[in-house]
Amino acid sequence: MPVSPKCGCSSCPAHRGRPGTPGRRHFYPSSSITDAQWALIEPWLPAPGNTGGKGGRAEKWDRRLVLDAVFYLIRGGISWRQLPADFPPYQTVYARFRAWSRAGAWCRVYAALRERARARDGRGPWPTAAVIDSQTVRGADTVPNASSGYDAGKKTKGRKRHLAVDTGGLLLAVVVTVASLQDRDGAFRITARLREAFSTIELVWADGGYAGRFVTDAKKIWNLAIGVVKRPEAAKGFVLLRRRWVVERTFAWLTKHRRLVRDYETLPEVHEAMIWAASTWQLSRRLTR
Repeated sequence: MPVSPKCGCSSCPAHRGRPGTPGRRHFYPSSSITDAQWALIEPWLPAPGNTGGKGGRAEKWDRRLVLDAVFYLIRGGISWRQLPADFPPYQTVYARFRAWSRAGAWCRVYAALRERARARDGRGPWPTAAVIDSQTVRGADTVPNASSGYDAGKKTKGRKRHLAVDTGGLLLAVVVTVASLQDRDGAFRITARLREAFSTIELVWADGGYAGRFVTDAKKIWNLAIGVVKRPEAAKGFVLLRRRWVVERTFAWLTKHRRLVRDYETLPEVHEAMIWAASTWQLSRRLTR
């Protein structure tokens, strides 16, 4: 039985999900957020009540407990129905996760954490350079054929997630597409999303797969310089490539969350929200260590 990190018990009123409601707040070291993490995240979540801002009945379950359930699912790679009984009903957790996703909460929370992390590293709040890359992820049987494809190069059927990160590896933009989409075509989508969020970006680093038309079009459309980092022709085995290793490390961070090792989501936008939520857990943990 998991215990509270403070008093060591699992039943005192101080650690219930909410006084007078079912469920108690337990602590899972692998996924539960600490008080310090909650202090960073809570101000940026949507106000309690319905998502339209017109009031409505009070939320039955404590939102911190719901957040813990979401992180537990992403970290453990389980299905919604497999959430432990000491969390709110899975229907409630999923509904809240989707409502926060539609409200842009995950992006908003992560943006606030990213600014704090950049300030701590002595950098300005707005990045001027980014690194882009893609990763093909095998799709589970819950992914419909209409939104998945086959990546012939990786011999994998599923989806492809395109990321843009700053030079420190912090997430800037996410786009999930079918796996059959070529990197050069996906580059236009992730760059458009990047430019929509950041007008300060002047330079984008990419690998050799993005060379060609994308380099000239990015300059014409978004006034962006594209720096192509190619693998040396004489290199053998593993080679650490300048700039490119940053986004590769971000992909490695994501795959520490078992829910992101494969794609289980029916909708691509849900997978995007999963990426933002996983990154939020990770960055909040990093900032509060």
